[in-house]
Amino acid sequence: MASKLHQLQSKTAQASQFVAKHGCAYYKQLLEQNKQYIQEPPTVEKCDLLAKQLLYTRLASIDACKIPHSVVVAFSFQLMIIPGRYETFWKELDYVKHIWKNRQELKVEDASIAALFGLECFAWFCAGEIVGRGFTFTGYYV
Repeated sequence: MASKLHQLQSKTAQASQFVAKHGCAYYKQLLEQNKQYIQEPPTVEKCDLLAKQLLYTRLASIDACKIPHSVVVAFSFQLMIIPGRYETFWKELDYVKHIWKNRQELKVEDASIAALFGLECFAWFCAGEIVGRGFTFTGYYV
């Protein structure tokens, strides 16, 4: 175990030295290759303008007339960010409906995987709650 830790430390040191030696040159090369995408002057107003352009461009790529109102309310922000999410959501929902219709053919392995997935989601929820409370198990600091 100690030898593996020593190997990991030496590899990390080598990687750190490589980045320290070649990182600056790579950064400059990357900026030079992509200078057409750099906006001048780099002001807060320019960044705000670019963010609004991105948001409304993505929003314009969605056909809002075909989306039910409840879906718009529930998933509006996610749909604006990634236009393909809407189609993926309905495909996943159709798959779940198909599985539920044919639940007699459901294998024990598939059901156990679904149960473990649900348990994992619950565990992540609990972990988020604990982190949100400031790493306390009993409650919030008052």
